[in-house]
Amino acid sequence: MSRGSFVFTPVALRSLELDKDMLERHKHKKQLASRHANSYLLRKDRSPLRSRTVQPAAFCRDVVVQNALYTGDLEATQRLFPRGATANLIIEPQGGDMRWVATGEGLWSLNYEQELTTPLHITAGRGFPDCLKLLLQRGANVDLAPGGATALHESCESSQPECTKLLLMHGADPNAVSEDGLMPLHVCTSPDSLQCAKYLIQYGAAIGGRSTDEDDTPLHVAARNGLPDHTELYLRYAAAVDKQNDEGLTPLNAACSQRQEVQDLRRYFKVCQILLGAGADVHTMDQDKHSPLHMACKSANPDVVDLLLANGADVNNMDYGGEAPMHYILKVACYKVAHQPERIIRALLNHGSIRVWPGALHMVLKHCSVSPRSIEVLLNAYSHLKVTDKWVESVSTEVFKEHKEFYESIFSLALTPRSLQHLARHRLRSFLEGRVHKVIPKLVLPTFIKNYLLLEYRGYVH
Repeated sequence: MSRGSFVFTPVALRSLELDKDMLERHKHKKQLASRHANSYLLRKDRSPLRSRTVQPAAFCRDVVVQNALYTGDLEATQRLFPRGATANLIIEPQGGDMRWVATGEGLWSLNYEQELTTPLHITAGRGFPDCLKLLLQRGANVDLAPGGATALHESCESSQPECTKLLLMHGADPNAVSEDGLMPLHVCTSPDSLQCAKYLIQYGAAIGGRSTDEDDTPLHVAARNGLPDHTELYLRYAAAVDKQNDEGLTPLNAACSQRQEVQDLRRYFKVCQILLGAGADVHTMDQDKHSPLHMACKSANPDVVDLLLANGADVNNMDYGGEAPMHYILKVACYKVAHQPERIIRALLNHGSIRVWPGALHMVLKHCSVSPRSIEVLLNAYSHLKVTDKWVESVSTEVFKEHKEFYESIFSLALTPRSLQHLARHRLRSFLEGRVHKVIPKLVLPTFIKNYLLLEYRGYVH
């Protein structure tokens, strides 16, 4: 079928082409299933618990067998796999995700995508240790990987520690590399997988093993997924704290760069705290010259920003695009109101951050108006404000009604100068420059005055 006669949009056509490529890879994987079945044997340097002869794998499409395995029916599994029967089966399960598949020249249809698996993969991934143990006793090959990953990958990815231990005890390779270039430690990505990671290390998993595509270590994976216990575990076993992957990310960069929901902020803060305690470098940049501080501002984690600044992060470091950390927090403030972006803006200014060009303040007002505290902190870093009609037009009617008192205090400055109190604050802050955060807390002044000098929020601008 020619491109000119295709009825879909170019975007849809591109999607179908990508799906076709995935289908071709899947077919190639299926054709190699028999070869995988015979090639993934136990490592010579690791003997199984008992001697056995590994039998060639056979395909199984019996729905009764599949039902027994997927439901963890031990009695049925015992009946279907009696003594002497082979447990080395390759299963092509029914169902799966619907995908566009080429059925003939110029024709496409929606079919279920199939993924080759084995009885070990099913029972290990679903957490059926009794069935898994029976299959292992029946001589199932622990390192068989017709779908591109071993049963050990499945058990670790699904956080099934009991199954993980069983597989390792029967000789599963803790450093087996999946078709995606991942070792079992790389797929320990949830808090519940901690015990799996412990078992893997106990049985010889490489703490510095690198993934094929991104060159990630397990520590990168733990940091990226906000796993403080995993991070502590890997560092205890001498994981390299500042190893960079293909994108130039260290584990600290990886932790700071992740999109974080409000409920995730504390976990990522703990990870960064552990990494910095182990000597992580706050100045290491990725390929685009993004520092951990740039990334923490983009993810809007105020505790991590405070932590990085306390450890000497450069508040005015520029990336390849010429943007400092302040630019990043201002770009996301309207989307991250619940993250308290005003805390980050305040911390950056107190550490001597560059400010927005006064002529562009109305644009910041338009973009960040849903976060009035962010606007308040930013505007209080200027001695004078030239409030124009553009400022009034930048705040929508809905936002103005919701924060009427605050925005009226700003717009009134079009007719009146800033207060003497604010001008005195600004003069002192200008004199101290980047030392505000160090000097003001040490001054012998009432707490409320210190807080005022450090740009604490009041709900209005004067």
